Amino acid sequence: MGKNGSGAIYGLGLIGALVYYIGHAATFWAGVLGLLKAIVWPAMLVYGLLGLLG
Repeated sequence: MGKNGSGAIYGLGLIGALVYYIGHAATFWAGVLGLLKAIVWPAMLVYGLLGLLG
């Protein structure tokens, strides 16, 4: 699998995050914000995990 495995996992996570955030958006701008959140979901995950540890 090598280097391609992490890209596939990120891609699946991106699709899942897009479905979640856009599915829960009530307005157009909430959907746009959801798109941006879906792109940076790994950073939000790491930030949240570090907050739990600190």
